Amino acid sequence: MQQRLFILSQYLLPHHLLSRLIGCAAECRATWFKSRLINWFAKQYQVDMSEAAVEQLDAYEHFNAFFTRALKDGARPLDNSAGAVLSPADGAVSQLGKIEHGRIFQAKGHSFSVLELLGGDSERAAEFMGGEFATIYLSPKDYHRVHMPLAGTLREMIYVPGRLFSVNQTTAENVPELFARNERAVCIFDTERGPMAVVLVGAMIVASIETVWAGLVTPPKRELKTSRYDAAARAPIELAKGAELGRFKLGSTAIVLFGPEQVQWAAEFGAGSPVRMGQRLGANSL
Repeated sequence: MQQRLFILSQYLLPHHLLSRLIGCAAECRATWFKSRLINWFAKQYQVDMSEAAVEQLDAYEHFNAFFTRALKDGARPLDNSAGAVLSPADGAVSQLGKIEHGRIFQAKGHSFSVLELLGGDSERAAEFMGGEFATIYLSPKDYHRVHMPLAGTLREMIYVPGRLFSVNQTTAENVPELFARNERAVCIFDTERGPMAVVLVGAMIVASIETVWAGLVTPPKRELKTSRYDAAARAPIELAKGAELGRFKLGSTAIVLFGPEQVQWAAEFGAGSPVRMGQRLGANSL
């Protein structure tokens, strides 16, 4: 019954209004408020501050600065083995595997469309049909910056408006097409392994999504928006393997897609496996 009530509340709550209110609170600089919130959160979720570039909780100007904190140099060493494809974020593997019949496995009894996930463009989606996907869930205690699994040149970014359902395991098992329904930023890169999509999926109380090249992604008007970054549009944006790509202000999910026969995921990873940014998630399939 408790689970059913939680799922029902997901449909009834005013997602965007609630997220905006939480976003305002997360930017509050009043010392008495932000210090209590940060200290409560760090204790509640057992956040490991020993690896943070700034360890003192009271040093952060507001909650969002704490939540998107940088790590110390060397805290996330990159796997430099030949052909390694890196995890883009800290968290847990929600699911990973093959894209079959244009759909991505979400949870038992549920999948979602690649076409819808990527914004509804059939030409864009065609590059990933029959390819591979990995879905990484970032929990509240995790490091919340997202990094490049491979070096790549940004081709385009698509802002896709949508709902803001929670993205935890309970909602993944009960909300159909969850990741193709939520607000998201789709980033398409050209890499040595062909096209790579990194999708930053928003969630309940996620105040915003940012990228290193565009800053705040979620615009005031929730309309589909495509920004081209090819040579004809502007100077190319090239990011090295392991370089920061973007960040979540409050947690969510990152989904990585590759085309067919380009990547083979490491056998030790399955649903629920913990993973850290920079860890070898897979490798070239050839």
